[in-house]
Amino acid sequence: MSPPRAPSADVTQSPEQIVQAITSYIAENPTAAILEDGRVLFDLTTAQHELRITGRNVTLQLWSDEANITRRITAAMPRAGTLRLDSWRFGQAQSKLLELVPTRTSRTPTTRDTARQRYIKLLERALPRAFPDYTPEAFRSSMDLEKSFGPAYARGTLLRGNQAWAVIGVSEHESPATIDGILTLGILWLHDCRERSAGKRLIQGLKVIVPQGTAQLTAARMAWLNSSTAKWELYELDARTEELSPRDITDQGNIRSALIHHVDPTNARERFAEAIEDITSLIPAHEASRVEHRLRSTHELAFLLHGFEFARARIRTSNENFNRVVHLTIGAEPEAQSLSRENREALKSTLADLFARRRPFIPATDYGRRATHEHIGSAANTRPAHSRLEIASPPRARHQNPAKDPLYRAQPERWLESVLFRDLSSLNRVAEPTPPIIPRLDAHHVYSQVPAIVGASDRGLLDLLGVTADGRLAVIELKADDDLHFALQGLDYWVRIRHHHAQPLDHTGCNTFHQHGYFRGVELSTLPPRLYLIAPALHIHPATETVLRYLAPQVEWQLLALDERWRQQIRVVWRKQNKQ
Repeated sequence: MSPPRAPSADVTQSPEQIVQAITSYIAENPTAAILEDGRVLFDLTTAQHELRITGRNVTLQLWSDEANITRRITAAMPRAGTLRLDSWRFGQAQSKLLELVPTRTSRTPTTRDTARQRYIKLLERALPRAFPDYTPEAFRSSMDLEKSFGPAYARGTLLRGNQAWAVIGVSEHESPATIDGILTLGILWLHDCRERSAGKRLIQGLKVIVPQGTAQLTAARMAWLNSSTAKWELYELDARTEELSPRDITDQGNIRSALIHHVDPTNARERFAEAIEDITSLIPAHEASRVEHRLRSTHELAFLLHGFEFARARIRTSNENFNRVVHLTIGAEPEAQSLSRENREALKSTLADLFARRRPFIPATDYGRRATHEHIGSAANTRPAHSRLEIASPPRARHQNPAKDPLYRAQPERWLESVLFRDLSSLNRVAEPTPPIIPRLDAHHVYSQVPAIVGASDRGLLDLLGVTADGRLAVIELKADDDLHFALQGLDYWVRIRHHHAQPLDHTGCNTFHQHGYFRGVELSTLPPRLYLIAPALHIHPATETVLRYLAPQVEWQLLALDERWRQQIRVVWRKQNKQ
């Protein structure tokens, strides 16, 4: 989760500009269609659509006899006769790319496959000119699910005697997410080439080829690959001139990142005391301890249940007397409703249902064993009685299998983040008899959803940022589902946190994190951060460990696999780390 980035990281559009771009495109292309992942979602000759501006948000609703969707649009950028829309789905923490195309046949699979074959021919013409001593061999873009290779990437080799380079390229017609994901596939392709050569041929390294103007993220990642295991080269291809231009991956002077000041939660929450009391009155009394308060800014407080935002309080200026008032909304954007006297009881019922359905449960095979354990240990158990009874009992008849309930399944990564944010010390416990010698994580200094990245991708929030007992920063990247790009997405955050940490001290001797309100009272080590990659054991993509092997030794990483029942209890079943 690689999730697509915004169509252009360098352009910030107003809501009016986004609406104008979409409206004009549809007016000029009355037979337009909307695509997602190359598949037609809606044919606008038969489907209906509506654009709305609410504050700073643009909402696009599409409906037909077969489907109805609502998306928040944050960018609309033209490209090669299409209009690319950066969209956000309800309940999702990552954006999704939509494409407006002139007709529903504009990007059929046949057309796409033809374009990919043309790109291979383009590479076979450009490579000999750039590398005259080498011969391109066996370039293809066929699917190979066993090795995670998809058809979007052209891959082959350059040969010169018994020496060779692995080569991978991607065309400008692919999505931004696909272009950004090329390095993961490139590392896997290099690894595969070396395994197949079995020492008969020296595979010197990897050449990565991306479209003109799209190399920034890949360059930032390649700078932290291990130069002793392989040579790494990056090129941009101008499809018009068929010229390859090398990119200097050692130049890290243009890292676009911003660290936002950490708001003191104690002082800020005092301003929201009335809102907190109001929300508490809407939920069952015994459920109040499950509510998380998360400051989005000095003027906004979010209310979450296991990472799922269900309400938000905003401080606004009254139109009548210019006094500051707190405005409460219930629900997730863009469907959130303002709390009023008229809908209070209805929203209270909705929240009761949410709290009943989004709770940890014990799988059916564990009911009897857990109930027996509860009974035997009841004298020493300090949890409230209602908690013991609800956990030991099977789910309600209405939801016989909570694991299939959409409210239970929604935003699993945010749920995992919520559990670890409350108790980071659980990661220090491991089922292995001999845990690695790594200083323990400090459970008292951990920050959630740290704004760390600007312009690199749409994932601008680091999951968790902590510190170990020896003062080393800990960059913690989480995944709840399989993700091919897990390792390099974690590297993205590590690079930027390291960038901030390496900044010179100010005149008082404080580093940039202390200046921005993080880790007060903690003496931070000058050594680089550590990277923690955490996911359920059965959802760690097989490619993750392969990619991690190629990271530079300066990137000190740990891969932690959790028991699949992490919603009930965090338990590390195994962990691996690079050798320092």
